[in-house]
Amino acid sequence: MTSEDRFIPLPAFEEYPVDEMRDRARAFYEEMRKRRTVRHFSDRPVPRDIIESCILTAGTAPNGANRQPWHFVVVSDPDVKRRIRLAAEQEEEAFYGGRAPNEWVEALVPLGTDASKPFLERAPYLLVIFAESYAVGEDGDRTKNYYVTESVGIATGLLITAIHRAGLVSLTHTPSPMAFLNEVLGRPKNERAFLILVVGYPEEDAEVPEITKKSLGEIATFVESRRADG
Repeated sequence: MTSEDRFIPLPAFEEYPVDEMRDRARAFYEEMRKRRTVRHFSDRPVPRDIIESCILTAGTAPNGANRQPWHFVVVSDPDVKRRIRLAAEQEEEAFYGGRAPNEWVEALVPLGTDASKPFLERAPYLLVIFAESYAVGEDGDRTKNYYVTESVGIATGLLITAIHRAGLVSLTHTPSPMAFLNEVLGRPKNERAFLILVVGYPEEDAEVPEITKKSLGEIATFVESRRADG
């Protein structure tokens, strides 16, 4: 820490009674358990300011050394969405056509996915999330970013949560490889596409696969102190 480093009191922290904490935690879980990945999108427009607020929420994510190594490209232009769809489907056809191991393709069967991605054009917004491996200053100097994948992953989780909280649905789409997104969207070499988040309203007759989530015992282990008897 140097003399130039500044610290301020923790702002806006609000402590709740334990019973209220339980209620809030449970209520949030009940809301988030309703979130589902959707592949059938309506073309109904969504006000841009809602998307902006969701992105600002993503920008609050904790990240390595506060480098904030992310960039969100918000695509609503029909021509650009079509270019993304055509390029993505080309990669997906190669994926399903033999690039992916058979066990991977078989694992996707219950989800009903294939190389066709019409939602990339139909949904009102594509939020293309880029991870910045290093920053470039005005003088061209590079500054290394830290824990980039972890940081961008956390920000993406907050973004998905914010979108659900706003009353919209989303789909994480990761065509592989995704280098074409840098070209289509004019992003620099120090950024790599992390994923495409498709955002909008669900189609009226939208369907989702019937799935279950793992139980608490399957996803968590509690290591607690053991007091000696007597």
